[in-house]
Amino acid sequence: MSAQKLKPSGVLGGLLGLLGFSVLAGVLVTAMVTPAIAVTSMTAQGSIDIFENLPDSIKISAPSQQNQIFAMRGGQPEKIATIYKQNRQVVGWDAVSPFLKQGAVDGEDRRFYDHGGVDVPSIARAAITNTQGGQQSGSSTLDMQLVKNILVQEAFTTKTGKERDAAIAAASGYSIDRKLKEMKLAIGLDKAYTKKEILLGYLNIVGMGSNTYGVESAAQLYYGVSAKDVTLPQAASLIAIVQQPTAQNLLDPKRYPANKLRRDQILNAMLAEKDIAQKQHDDAIATPIESYVKLTPQFNGCRNAIEANAKWPCDYVSKVITADAKKFPGAAPVLESLGATAAERQANWDMGGYKIYTSIDLDLQDAASASIAQQAPPTEARFPLGAAADTVEGGTGRILVMTQNKLFDDAPGADPQTTTAVNFSTDFPYGGSRGFPTGSTYKVFDLANWLQTGHGLNDLVDGHSPQTYKFSSFNCGGVPLDNGGTFLLKNDSGSGSYMTVKSALIGSVNNSFMQMAQRQDLCSIRDTAASLGAHRADGTPLNTNPNTILGSNEQAPLTIAAAAAAVGANGNHCEPIIIDSVVNAAGKTLPGQAKTCNQGISADVAAGTLNAMAGSMQSGTSSPGNPRDGLAIGGKTGTSDTADHVWIMGTTTKIGTAVWTGNISGHTSLRRNTNPITRQNYASYARFNIFKAIMKPADAKYGGEKSFPAASAAMLGGSSAIVPSLTGQTSDQAQRLLTSLKFQYTDGGPEASGLPAGRITRTDPAAGSKVPSGANITVFTSDGSLSTTMPNVTGLTRQVADAAIASAGFDPSKISYQWAKGNPLPGQTDSVCIVQASNPSSGSAATKTDPVTLTVYGKPDGSDPGGVCPK
Repeated sequence: MSAQKLKPSGVLGGLLGLLGFSVLAGVLVTAMVTPAIAVTSMTAQGSIDIFENLPDSIKISAPSQQNQIFAMRGGQPEKIATIYKQNRQVVGWDAVSPFLKQGAVDGEDRRFYDHGGVDVPSIARAAITNTQGGQQSGSSTLDMQLVKNILVQEAFTTKTGKERDAAIAAASGYSIDRKLKEMKLAIGLDKAYTKKEILLGYLNIVGMGSNTYGVESAAQLYYGVSAKDVTLPQAASLIAIVQQPTAQNLLDPKRYPANKLRRDQILNAMLAEKDIAQKQHDDAIATPIESYVKLTPQFNGCRNAIEANAKWPCDYVSKVITADAKKFPGAAPVLESLGATAAERQANWDMGGYKIYTSIDLDLQDAASASIAQQAPPTEARFPLGAAADTVEGGTGRILVMTQNKLFDDAPGADPQTTTAVNFSTDFPYGGSRGFPTGSTYKVFDLANWLQTGHGLNDLVDGHSPQTYKFSSFNCGGVPLDNGGTFLLKNDSGSGSYMTVKSALIGSVNNSFMQMAQRQDLCSIRDTAASLGAHRADGTPLNTNPNTILGSNEQAPLTIAAAAAAVGANGNHCEPIIIDSVVNAAGKTLPGQAKTCNQGISADVAAGTLNAMAGSMQSGTSSPGNPRDGLAIGGKTGTSDTADHVWIMGTTTKIGTAVWTGNISGHTSLRRNTNPITRQNYASYARFNIFKAIMKPADAKYGGEKSFPAASAAMLGGSSAIVPSLTGQTSDQAQRLLTSLKFQYTDGGPEASGLPAGRITRTDPAAGSKVPSGANITVFTSDGSLSTTMPNVTGLTRQVADAAIASAGFDPSKISYQWAKGNPLPGQTDSVCIVQASNPSSGSAATKTDPVTLTVYGKPDGSDPGGVCPK
């Protein structure tokens, strides 16, 4: 029938309102339940009572359907994945081919446009046939079929487990009670909705084989086209599936004969109702099913994402929506547009119909994924190598890149070497990772706190290595640590020296930062880190022991990327978000994750921190990762104690990126392993190459400033002091002077010296050195063992003088000579070889290790007389 045949008659006015037509209705209902009613002697009037007591209203609501996830490519949204409980896409009237509408009516319910929900003649015919023992006749109208499907959907979406199975069976199984209820609800449905609404609801909800529902998804599955574009034979084949979705679907050629039989019946019915012409009918009948079936895989879930490189963002999106992580430290902003609670969001997500538009930039995602696959191959078999890279937009928190070396696969039996279901980029609730020790990337937080608490980049710190520290020399909240032990700390390389704080960050000098921590507060450093988003991936509080200064807290790469972006964005930290917007099943645009930002550190402190980070990128440990594309960039590397984890974090004024490479489990050193693909050492190259592969195209696309804001004088600082000369002073004198200058005094003990016992011989650092204010000065005193007096050797021969000097304790090998003119006055005794003078002078205090110089008369011209003067 055509749409023009729509009539409001409704089973003679809904069985004449179940009043004037009640007798006929009672007889029909009695006939339907025979012989059960006959056995119980129920009357027709009793049947009417039962019928009238049943519910009479039901709504056509949107059934469960697909969710679609999109990312951006070239500035345009691109679908990356489809997720559903039921493969269904609800479409509008104009999106369905007229062949499908006509086929459904002619094949399933020819009097659809004439009855009021229940087809009385069909019921009567079915009742007579069934009670006479003939083949069971359905007699269900499209209204009744829609009612059944709605009830099944309600059971599917609102219940779980055995309760759901029982509800589905009750809604779809054959029973007298269900049939009566179905009829009553169908009558109510026909009163509440137009025929057009009922037919469209039916075409959108009906089962089409396997887990596919509705004509749109069925057309795409079986033919690779939309429902509006199906041909006449294709439409008849789809409607044929409805009768027996398991036996007559088109997934297997073995089912084609059964489908064709029903298809041709539908085509005959369409011809009989004059909805198609004879030629259309004949051509369709002659069309082999195999000629138009083109099975098109319907990818469901992130494991089957259309974009392979976007599987991890897809999985993260689904967990952001459904995870109950509101109380988790660093929890992602909730997608409130899908519900206030996790249970509500899960229910709505299962119901489907949402289009999720993410912030992922597929151009950058592809570049990052290609690089990470090469630099940290998932096929590495010698140890469980992992890698992850994340990029976050400064000032918004939008995640542009989320990728890792292992492929996403949450199926049982997936290859454990090359795949995983654990998202290395994220916290535990969003992917199962407990994070990784961040190494010296944490020094950025240390530096920010240093600058916040009144220190400067030009302050001097002691970077000597190794150094021993007392735990009690550190405090948290102003309280010294309750630990009487000590620990030894070495720099990652080099012996170190006194240096500025900026140089310490550029060279990532461990002892310099531990010295800084002694002058700070560990709890204050933790709080500064937290203000920039730092938190442990496992949900436990950030630790505050001295080791945290060097990055012992396990964190997620996404957390570090967001912290880096915050420093580049003038200290404004934004929680990472991935969902920009949502479009619901009704086509209404809803908000994505809320932008949640805080001023983690002041813009002044951020500028000071960037000043040092830029130095790290120019000439420090981060420099191998510098893309050198003209934009200002700052960075910091990180390496765990055994180099089983290595990092680089970096930021421009627009975006921040973090790259982690390390052990998924165990502690194999990356410094001892070479990439079989690139032939490069993992620790020395992989993280830097991945970082550059992301930042080069990102900088070209998102831009940034060519220079960072200048660090203020307050951030540069530069408090230092000169070590005074203490030589010859007593210990008490030296200690009073050092204390007055705010230095720390340490007794270095006695040492061999020519000074009187107890007198200061030297200091470390040496007198005149420029050192940090408050630095420790080690003072050494004389033990007097080298003290002596220079004998009087004037007038003695050189030989006698040498003996006297040796007797006084001097080293004979350190005696030297200079010659004076001999015979200075005519007539006097020859003075050759006689000592004229000495240095040290006769009778003066001296040190036995001092050199001695004798002036001796020589020839008249003052030259060496040679062997005339024996030693």
